[in-house]
Amino acid sequence: MNKNIVVEIKGLSKSFGSVQAVENLDLTILEGEVFGLLGPNGAGKTTTLKMLLTLLRPTGGDARVLGYDIVTQAQEVRRVIGYVPQEKSVDRYMTGWEHLKLMASLYHLSGREAQDRIQETLDVVGLQEKAHDLVGDYSGGMKKKLDIACGLISSPRLMFMDEPSLGLDVESRLKIWEHIRQLKSQGITIVMSTNYLEEADELCDRLAIIDEGKIKAVGSPLELKKELGTDRVSIEMGDIASDAVQKLVEMIRSFEFVREIQRRDPVLEVWIQPGQENFSRLFEKVGNGQYPIQAIHYMRPSLEEVFVRHAGHGIRETEKS
Repeated sequence: MNKNIVVEIKGLSKSFGSVQAVENLDLTILEGEVFGLLGPNGAGKTTTLKMLLTLLRPTGGDARVLGYDIVTQAQEVRRVIGYVPQEKSVDRYMTGWEHLKLMASLYHLSGREAQDRIQETLDVVGLQEKAHDLVGDYSGGMKKKLDIACGLISSPRLMFMDEPSLGLDVESRLKIWEHIRQLKSQGITIVMSTNYLEEADELCDRLAIIDEGKIKAVGSPLELKKELGTDRVSIEMGDIASDAVQKLVEMIRSFEFVREIQRRDPVLEVWIQPGQENFSRLFEKVGNGQYPIQAIHYMRPSLEEVFVRHAGHGIRETEKS
């Protein structure tokens, strides 16, 4: 296996009875990157992570983590990875230090080695001053930091994180993001699942859009946005007659850079070839006072639009249903 590849997945599948949770995944994750599995709840993200963690046995395909087969070399996989679960896995009646001491013993660290490693992980997540407080007195963000520290105790080259900022307030979420960036700067490869579009956009070097157990697209956030090939202009119309709207549409359609127009009264959605100069030409014509336009909004492609294009629905629509 190429030394720059830390996770290699071929045809990975998992079914629970008649339910196909994950179907025929092919994926390669590279050393040193933050890689995201982006999708709604129930898309197969956690199932995929649990197979890579050796917590679930695949029903088809295979995968290697840091060169080790997840089925035949499960013990070796577990020794070289870290894991931050979705649900907080801490005990409210233990201190932060006691949690880390327990984790160190599970990895057969003892004496000075364990002491040093515990102190190092506390320094990384910023819990030095709260190390001897009961976890029951921790905030949600502090508990997540302790989860991260527990995942780091074995000095892993590869860290799996399942929804790392789920349920946190905005301030705590931003702090967790900063810790993830810090881990990446230390050379740790991170594989994370998320259903937060902003989180994926901010943190991930590359991501896989996963929906209904299938990978729909893979690439960096910027690459995936560029693949859409359009910018969007929203034109909010005032009190304008239907025939005047039609003339406005025909005028807009005459531009060679216009790809698509959708009328959703009182708004016209216009997709144009990327470029500020194209928007400037359109704005000059539409905003010249001939039509009662209330506002014009220019938007670059978003990760949400990428998800809709590949999955056929918004990331929250499946969860609502």
